[in-house]
Amino acid sequence: MDFALSAKAQDYLGRLKVFMAEHVIPAEPEYGRQLKGGDLPWNNPRVMEELKAKAKAAGLWNLFLPDPEYGPAFPTWNTRPWPRSQAAPPLRPRCSTATPRTGNMEVLVICGSEAQKRRWLRALLDGTIRSAFCMTEPAVASSDATNMQAAAVVEGDQVVCNGVK
Repeated sequence: MDFALSAKAQDYLGRLKVFMAEHVIPAEPEYGRQLKGGDLPWNNPRVMEELKAKAKAAGLWNLFLPDPEYGPAFPTWNTRPWPRSQAAPPLRPRCSTATPRTGNMEVLVICGSEAQKRRWLRALLDGTIRSAFCMTEPAVASSDATNMQAAAVVEGDQVVCNGVK
């Protein structure tokens, strides 16, 4: 299998780097000021909303889902260099879509009902809500999901969860 970046992916990577340099990096100090000065630090500062709108207008929003219904439909290996082009907390990764939202959106695309997609997926894709991934395993330390000692098994038309919470 050829894992080279397609011409389309190379074009998007170049556009993403320019967008980061011209819009996102210069906005980081203002983002920090607005975040510290806001009522609730988990709310999006105004500058974040402005950057989101610019990213959407530039076609640089939601580049990660390989499904043409939700974006440009790049194969996963074509998006691998993009996080490096955005690497620097806290603002840069948020100007596209960051974890855990990406994984939660992938789960909704693959496993979600049409009602769940309408209610949650569209809002996550639009950036109007955020999502989270939470877990707890009393006998297993760490936040590494591979350490989970619970299992979900399909039995007939039900999913049976076995484990300790």
